[in-house]
Amino acid sequence: MNKKQLVLLLLFLTVLSCFFIFDLGDYLQLSFFQEQRDLLLDYKENNFTLVSLLYFFLYILITAFSLPAAALVTLVGGALFGFWWGLLLVSFASSIGATLAFLMARTILRDWVQGKFGKSLKPLNDGIKKDGIFYLFTLRLIPVFPFFLVNMLIALTPIRLRDFYWVSQLGMLVGTGLYVEVGVQLGMAESIPAVLSVGLIRVLVVLALFPWLAKWMIALLKKRKVYKEFPAPKKFDTNLVVIGAGSAGLVTSYIAALTKAKVVLIEKNLMGGDCLNTGCVPSKALIRSAGVSHLFSRAEEFGINTASYEIDFPAVMQRIKNVISKIAPHDSIERYTELGVECIQGEAKIISPFLVEVAGKQISTRSIVLATGASPFVPPIPGLADIDYVTSDSIWNLNSLPEKLLVVGGGPIGCELAQAFSRLGSEVTQVDIVSKPLPREDEIVSDYMLENFQQEGIKFLGEHQVLRFQKQAGLNQATLKKDENEITLEFDVALLAIGRKANIQGFGLEALGLETTEQGTIRVNDYLQTNFPNIYACGDVAGPYQFTHMAAHQAWYTSVNSLFAGFKKFKVDYSIVPWSTFTDPEVARVGLNEKDAKTKGIEYEVTTYQIDDLDRAIADSEDKGFVKVLTQPDKDKILGVTIVGYHASDLITEYVLAMKHGLGLKKIMSTIHIYPTLAESNKFVAGEWQKAHAPEWLYPWLEKFHHWRRK
Repeated sequence: MNKKQLVLLLLFLTVLSCFFIFDLGDYLQLSFFQEQRDLLLDYKENNFTLVSLLYFFLYILITAFSLPAAALVTLVGGALFGFWWGLLLVSFASSIGATLAFLMARTILRDWVQGKFGKSLKPLNDGIKKDGIFYLFTLRLIPVFPFFLVNMLIALTPIRLRDFYWVSQLGMLVGTGLYVEVGVQLGMAESIPAVLSVGLIRVLVVLALFPWLAKWMIALLKKRKVYKEFPAPKKFDTNLVVIGAGSAGLVTSYIAALTKAKVVLIEKNLMGGDCLNTGCVPSKALIRSAGVSHLFSRAEEFGINTASYEIDFPAVMQRIKNVISKIAPHDSIERYTELGVECIQGEAKIISPFLVEVAGKQISTRSIVLATGASPFVPPIPGLADIDYVTSDSIWNLNSLPEKLLVVGGGPIGCELAQAFSRLGSEVTQVDIVSKPLPREDEIVSDYMLENFQQEGIKFLGEHQVLRFQKQAGLNQATLKKDENEITLEFDVALLAIGRKANIQGFGLEALGLETTEQGTIRVNDYLQTNFPNIYACGDVAGPYQFTHMAAHQAWYTSVNSLFAGFKKFKVDYSIVPWSTFTDPEVARVGLNEKDAKTKGIEYEVTTYQIDDLDRAIADSEDKGFVKVLTQPDKDKILGVTIVGYHASDLITEYVLAMKHGLGLKKIMSTIHIYPTLAESNKFVAGEWQKAHAPEWLYPWLEKFHHWRRK
C-alpha cells in the first residue's frame, strides 16, 4: 500500500470511528429532528444560504464515508427545504458524495481486490463490459443493493469516473425525489394522524412499488431496444418451437406438450440426437462388449480354465446398432406425435425471434428453444485430410477393427474409447499435450488411470503435441513433438477426441446477432435466455456442462421459463452436478475435488476409503479403487466426492442426493446398507470420517467407567 492509499484509509477509518465513538448517529435520528424541527425551520428562514450549504456538505460527508444516515437526511432535506430545493440539494450532494466514495474505494482497494478476488468479481466486470453505463443505471434505478455498496463495488470495475457520476446523478433522481417528497409530507405533519395523511400514504405506496416499477421499466426499455428491428406478429402459430431433437430438445418438447402448449420440434438429422446415435448409447454398448472380452481374458481369476473367445468386430458393431434400434422408439417421431408434439424433419432457419422457417414453411412462435447440441472439434492439423481419421461421431462406421489405433486426446471420450478398442484387440496409443489422462480430475485419479492403462497395454504419450499427419508408402503417420524431440508413429486409424464445439452455425444465428461466449457456446443468462429474451438455449449448445443429464436438467428450465414468461421464471440450478467417465474402473464425481478446492481457496478435509477392503468387491474380484470425500473442516458437510471403482457411476448417486438435500456423512453412516453390496463403501467412508473425529479425550474416562462397573 502506497502513501496515498494509506492516508485515505486512515482518513476513512478516522471519520467512521468518530461517528460511532461520539455517538453522532444520535443526532441523525427522526426523533431528534422532530424535537428540533421548529427551531431548525426558524433558523433556515433567517439563514437560508448558510443552512443550505451546511446541509449540502453534511450530505456529501455522509455519503462519501458511507455513514448509515443518508435516507434520514434525505427526508430531513424535504422537510426543511420543500420538494424542488430539497431535490436539487440532495441530488447533487448524493452524486458528489457517491463519487468521492467511489474514488476512495478505487484508490485504496481496486488493485488489491481485483488481484485477490478477480474471479468473484468477474460477473460485475462482465456486466460493466457488456452493458456499460446501462448496467450501473439499472443498479441505481433498482435498489437491489444499498447505494453505498454499489459505490464501492463499481469502483472495483473499469468504469470511467465521469460515467459513474452522471449515471448516478440520473439513475438516483427518481428514487431521491420520492424520498424527498416523503420528507415534505413529514415536515408538514403536526400530529400523528397528520403523519398518516392520504398524501403521505400515497407517496409511501409509490416508494414501496418503485423497485418493481423501475424493474418493469428497465425490462421494457431493453425489450424495445432488442426487438426494434423485429416486430412481433399479432398472434402466433405455436407457443414454442424447439430446434434439435437430442436430450435437451426432447425433454423441452415433452414438458411443453405435458402442459398442453402447442409445440413444434424440428430435427434435421436423427431423433435422439448425439446421445442416442453417436454418443452415450453406442459408446456404452461398445464398452460393455469390450468389458465382456476383458472378463474372458481374466477367466482364470474366476476358476474357469477352458474359456476361449474370438472378437467378431462386425458383430460388435451390429450389436451397437441393435441397441440403438431398441432404444430409438423412446425418442421417435411416432411417440412424440402421440404426446402432442408436432415433429418436422428438416433444417430450421430462424428468420426473426418470432419466425422460424423449415421445409419451405414459416412458423410464427412466441418462444424458441435452441437445443442443437455439439459436434466433435476437428483441429486444423497439417495433413489431416490425407490420413484415415474418425471422431466420436464417425467411429461407429468402422467395418473392421483397426490393428493400430491412435487416440488424440486424454479426456473422458478419448479414455473410454481407447480402453474399449484396446480390449477388443487394437494396439492403442493415446496422445495428449497434458502429462496424464483425465486432467480435470485429481492427481491421484490421473495417476491411477495411467497405471491401469499401462497394465492393459495402452501406450499413453503425455506432453506430446501432434505437429502434422502424413502418408508414406500408403501408411498413416503422425509426427509428435515433446520438448525439442520429434517422433513419428504409424497407425491405421486416428481417433480425434479433443473436445466438442457447439453447433451454432447454419440456422440463422449470425444474421440475428445472437451473442456467443469465448468458448463458442450461445451466451445465456441464469434463466437460459439469450440476448433475445424469448429465445432460449439448453444442452451442449449452451454449456457450461456437456452432459446428457445436464441437457435434460436445463430443458426443464427452458420449457417452464419460455412457456410462462412474464408470470414466473426459475434460475437454473448448477449447485450439484455429477458426472462419470465410463472407463474400467469408472471415475465418478460430484462437487469439488482437491484441485478445484485449492483453485477456489476453499478449506477442506479429505476422507478416503480403499475399495480393496470391501467384501463385495473382493467377492467380485473388482477390489480396486477408492472413495474420496471432501468435507468442511471439522464438519460432516460434504463438499465433493470422487469415486474410482466398479460401478462408481451408480455409487455416486447417494452423495448427489445427500448434497442436494444437505445431508452429511453422519446421516449416511446411520443409514442401513445391504450386505454385501458395493454401496457399503459409502457407509464405510463415513465411518472413516467418524473415527478421525472421535472424542479421543473421552476414551480414558470410558475405560474407568467400565472398570468401575465390573466391581
